[in-house]
Amino acid sequence: MSDAQELTIEIRGMTCNHCERSVTKALESVPGITEVREVSYADGLARVVAGPETKDDRIEAAVSKAGYRALVARQPGGDGPAIVATRADEFDLVIVGGGSAAFAAAIKGADLGARIAVVEGGTLGGTCVNVGCVPSKALIRAAEAQHRRSHHPFAGIPSTNGVVDWQAVLAQKDALVNQLRQMKYRDVLRSYEAVTLFEQRAVFSGDRNVQLDDGRTLRGNKIIVATGAEAQAPPIPGLAEAGHLDNVSAMALEQIPKSLIVIGAGFIAVELGQMFARLGVAVTLIARQNRVLTREDPAIGSALADYLRGEGIDVRTETAVRRVDRAGRYRVQVIHNGAAETLESDQLLVATGRRARTSGFGLDTLGVALGKKGEIKVDDHLETSVPGVYAAGDVIGEPMFVYVAAYGGALAAENALTGNMRRVDLTAVPSVTFTDPAVATVGLTEAEARVRGLEPLVSVLPMEHVARSLAARDTRGFVKLVADATTRKILGAQILASEAGEMIMEPALAIKFGLAIEDITSTFHPYLTLSEAIKLAAQTFDKDVGKLSCCAA
Repeated sequence: MSDAQELTIEIRGMTCNHCERSVTKALESVPGITEVREVSYADGLARVVAGPETKDDRIEAAVSKAGYRALVARQPGGDGPAIVATRADEFDLVIVGGGSAAFAAAIKGADLGARIAVVEGGTLGGTCVNVGCVPSKALIRAAEAQHRRSHHPFAGIPSTNGVVDWQAVLAQKDALVNQLRQMKYRDVLRSYEAVTLFEQRAVFSGDRNVQLDDGRTLRGNKIIVATGAEAQAPPIPGLAEAGHLDNVSAMALEQIPKSLIVIGAGFIAVELGQMFARLGVAVTLIARQNRVLTREDPAIGSALADYLRGEGIDVRTETAVRRVDRAGRYRVQVIHNGAAETLESDQLLVATGRRARTSGFGLDTLGVALGKKGEIKVDDHLETSVPGVYAAGDVIGEPMFVYVAAYGGALAAENALTGNMRRVDLTAVPSVTFTDPAVATVGLTEAEARVRGLEPLVSVLPMEHVARSLAARDTRGFVKLVADATTRKILGAQILASEAGEMIMEPALAIKFGLAIEDITSTFHPYLTLSEAIKLAAQTFDKDVGKLSCCAA
């Protein structure tokens, strides 16, 4: 068969030689596959010879029926990227944006031998390093140290008589941001000769032309839009006139306020709300629904709200904001259970979500389709509605995580330069909220599993059963695991614990590679670590851990 080609198929969920045989049998059943050359559980892939009539969806369906997941990678013609740049103003790939997605795309493009242009008119590094992950976690750690100072002194946090020196903390935060921006962005770009950085505003001027502030026009054979997202405020009467803080301006306040109202109940709201409360601010957090972190398992949001209240934060759930006024102090009119009340504070933080940044740079001239929330719509190769134009990162919507943006940027660049070989796989994306206790989740909740037609097994392990938590005198929270009742494979995990973010990767790997309850319980977990909680939670599916001794198998 002259048109036959070898396909490489990524297989998720294989754990043994028996799995290899099951996958081989499934592939042999697919019409058009003439030979199964290799199936390797160690490498997580298969290689087959298939005719042109072979459909990817049939391959994936056959493997799925056998209990695994398949992603088919088709090789395009040629041995490398489509290098076409010949003039100084012409590039194989023009990337608009300068954050994580953009840099990952640039690095991947350079690795593939392409000529890359990165155009960024704002501060290099994007949200995470400048105004997101890095500065917020630095300030959160400072507040945590202040909160625990009497028990866990932390000499790195400047203070006088137990009061945090806010200006010094801000200086430390800014120094860290500047250091990482230089190390991880500017210095990285300098090491790639194929990448040219244009620190100018980009405006699309039709087709694949990018107009710069200095009048030059760049031409890209392929385009990646990676312009990120920005804070979004709800249409509350009086809010625009009164003004308010967002996550960026809140972390740049010159003085710590005496009181703060936070509108919102997502991860930014609870993280910054707790941070300011631990620095001595009287914080009121307004949640429209009946708990905080409404995207997580209900037990997570309810328990975290209780812990926040225990620290003195006024968490008001099922409360609607009707109007905001400002006359020196902020006045926020709210309604709860039909009763109206006016709350007052020195500062107001609005943390109700983020929206894709898609306006102001001529995106409409390309004809790229947008979604209901203003995000760029992409297919599973991250290509937009316009052939040759791709998008990655926060600009395509949820999940807005820096590591998802980096993954997407690299994938978009590879697809743009080599032909759409790879498809997005967000099967096991972990999420961490840096409160104390922290929240970390991955995969499906119990309710989501039922919506998908799966019968879930559920295990809940209170942290009081974990020896490490007992030794640390911090038994707040729990580990909840969700498994498939038929296959016993792990479907999801929800963790509320002091270091939940450090515990979530084991469940994430279990989901990605299709591991079952027994794969976790039969694996050695070192004693007096928080990771042991994952094994204990897995044992809880079938046993009462209260009747097990320490380290019991």
